Amino acid sequence: MTMKIDRLEFIHVAMPLIYPWRTAYGEDAAIHAILCRMSSGSVDGWGESAPFAAPCYSPEWAGSAFATLRDWLGPAVLHQEIASGQELQQLLAHFKGNPFAKAALDNAWWSLYSRHTNTPLHVALGATRDLVPVGADFGVMDSIDDLLQSVQEAVADGFPRVKLKFRPGWDLPMLEAIRNHFPDHPFHIDCNSGYRLDDTDLFQQVDRFQLAMVEQPLQHDDLIDHATLQAQIKTPVCLDESMTTPRRAEQAISMKSCQFVNIKPGRVGGLTNAVAIHDICQQAGIPCWVGGMLESATGSAQCVALSMLDNFTYPADIFPSARFYHEDLGHPPVALEKSNGIQHVRAFESLPEPVESRLAERTIERAVLQ
Repeated sequence: MTMKIDRLEFIHVAMPLIYPWRTAYGEDAAIHAILCRMSSGSVDGWGESAPFAAPCYSPEWAGSAFATLRDWLGPAVLHQEIASGQELQQLLAHFKGNPFAKAALDNAWWSLYSRHTNTPLHVALGATRDLVPVGADFGVMDSIDDLLQSVQEAVADGFPRVKLKFRPGWDLPMLEAIRNHFPDHPFHIDCNSGYRLDDTDLFQQVDRFQLAMVEQPLQHDDLIDHATLQAQIKTPVCLDESMTTPRRAEQAISMKSCQFVNIKPGRVGGLTNAVAIHDICQQAGIPCWVGGMLESATGSAQCVALSMLDNFTYPADIFPSARFYHEDLGHPPVALEKSNGIQHVRAFESLPEPVESRLAERTIERAVLQ
């Protein structure tokens, strides 16, 4: 279905968290995201992309993404007639990089398409299921005792696997304590690019904990060293920050850089590329799982839709809104449900949208193109 893009609105928001999110690259007290409202006729679609406040997770940050959308990407799309996500990506292809900025437009296009055609987003993306399991995820905490208590609650509450942030000073002793208390439960660690190939010995020691995977142990843009590391350790390597385009997925698979791939729509330029990477990995026999960037319900619901595709076989990183926000910017909020004692998330039939009063409170800057 071809839709003419009549109007674009970009909104840079800061969404305060209940507690700071700590990782190998720093600490965030609020999530900085870009919302895109894309209009065709009387129908609006919303996209969200959350590159964070500073260029620490990736080279992009919310302020730069907002400016790139306002000055370059938005004008390239405005008044164009676009029939597919692939056509949108082609319009943006001559702008190098900037996947988070591109994702705001791409995700908004898919939302607009879903509303124009009255098709649930997960169905539009090609999914045949509407319920998938989700895991628990814990950042660096004040103490190992705090972590053990939180993990105990997650395991008792039916989360089938647990992801743990891993960084210098919060590494092997933390894992030792976790495995002593939970010898059989599935865990994996996320290093957020905090280590280098010189740390291979550390990851060889990690092998004894029998983790499901080690996520992005090395540099954010590396494939070569990850291949070297994977050849020297038993634990599967999962790529996150390094996986930014379908082409990078093909290269990583060819080089044997990983055995799992985490796919975040924001990091790869939007849902169109996310589906393409999923398909490439599926053909190569590489399992995937969906991650997020602590988006509001508007963006998280799009991650939920993506996670319904067949090759997302590892429980997703999708959280209930109440985990991080006193009041979600979007409505309805994301919620989990139990099925056979396991925590799941169900695809939305109708996508959440920002609540205007909450949006006004959290807006840093706004631009309209028409």
